[in-house]
Amino acid sequence: MIVETLLIGLVLALLWAEVTDVSPGGIIVPGYFALYLDQPLRVAATLAVALLTLAVYRLLAGRLILFGRRRFVLMVLVGAVLAQAWLLVLPGVFAAPAGLRAIGWIVPGILASGLVRQKPAPVLASLLVVATLTFAVSKLVALL
Repeated sequence: MIVETLLIGLVLALLWAEVTDVSPGGIIVPGYFALYLDQPLRVAATLAVALLTLAVYRLLAGRLILFGRRRFVLMVLVGAVLAQAWLLVLPGVFAAPAGLRAIGWIVPGILASGLVRQKPAPVLASLLVVATLTFAVSKLVALL
């Protein structure tokens, strides 16, 4: 059911972006969020890593020439490093629940890239709507 959920997420994200002109954080991000909507700690950790990635980007943007492919690669790389650091450092800092880790290595960076291209509030709201719709449609398809 994973592949079906990701495909449904792709279609819904594309339709949402075409109709509303607001990206839901990247074309693949809603599908991955839909896979983990039943694990809110993973969703929260992924959002935290994406927001940290956005903060690092804003810090570096004043010192480096970042646009296009460079910006995207930097965002994915910083997101991956922060997701891995989150996984390694967090349990040592305090007794964190096992589910408190980011969804993958590239999803936070792709989401952060979407947050840079458009305002964060509409992107996060779109992500919530499209991921929830993807979750619901994939559960409906699973019943059939």
